[in-house]
Amino acid sequence: MKGPLLSILLVLAAIPGAPGAPPEGPVKVFILAGQSNMEGAGKVEGDPKRAGGKGSLSYLAANEDKYKHLKDQDGKWVERDDVWIWYLGRKGKLAPGFGARSGSIGPELGFGHVMGNAIDEPVLLIKTAWGGKSLQKDFRPPSSGGEAGPFYKEMLAHVKGVLGDIGREFPELRGRDHEVAGFGWHQGWNDGCGMPATLEYEENLANFIRDVRKDLGVEGLPFVIADSGFGGAKQSVDRRLMIRKAQAAPETYPEFKGNVDCVQTAGFFRPAEESPSGQGYHWNGNAETYYLIGEAMAAAMVELSGE
Repeated sequence: MKGPLLSILLVLAAIPGAPGAPPEGPVKVFILAGQSNMEGAGKVEGDPKRAGGKGSLSYLAANEDKYKHLKDQDGKWVERDDVWIWYLGRKGKLAPGFGARSGSIGPELGFGHVMGNAIDEPVLLIKTAWGGKSLQKDFRPPSSGGEAGPFYKEMLAHVKGVLGDIGREFPELRGRDHEVAGFGWHQGWNDGCGMPATLEYEENLANFIRDVRKDLGVEGLPFVIADSGFGGAKQSVDRRLMIRKAQAAPETYPEFKGNVDCVQTAGFFRPAEESPSGQGYHWNGNAETYYLIGEAMAAAMVELSGE
């Protein structure tokens, strides 16, 4: 998604959530799935001995106006009163700390802030992500043939388990109806490690979208893909570039027109010297990168769903 609409939607992320009781209406549920970069390696606290702490969420909140809404007047991290998250058993109001570890973030933080500001109803994020997983095997969709991937099955089991009794997981939401309103996908590293999986990726991703919709019983479920923009504009490895192309392809299919979008993430890459780590495959641990990916995914989701 490009142009003025994207810019307008991203402004939503800078508006703090309203305090008080959860708003009325059905819970809007968004599923976030993928591998380690959906888990999230963006550092909440930086090491001042490395780049002066640049790239950490604390550094951003202290030095960039865009991120000041993440802390309250007492310097504590803000918890949203209208957005909840469930991540493999970890759960609570949306705040920093729901990345792969309690000291990290993934795309969920930026995503949740945009969606919470854009939607009047309560928002629930269900995140199912595991490191080092492929779409060819681990998340393999049933319609790609062979045995469905074990993590495809586990993803669905978790989602259905939470949806089966939201009130058990989140007493504040007890008694409310819910609507599965969108699906976000950020994955691709493992498939890009070998040519067979790379060549299969587009077909597997299209089948994944179809099968997720079928298994969740939501025809035309808005589906946003954040591509694998590791290395930014300087990426030159053919398999990595092929994965990006494969991730962008489904949105061009007639059946997916207007209900699938691929967000380009290369522009969010930050160099190691401006980041908490040098792990390029984990976006160098840069919290801004993960936040911006989540923002862009949510902006695309708002446009697809007409919220």
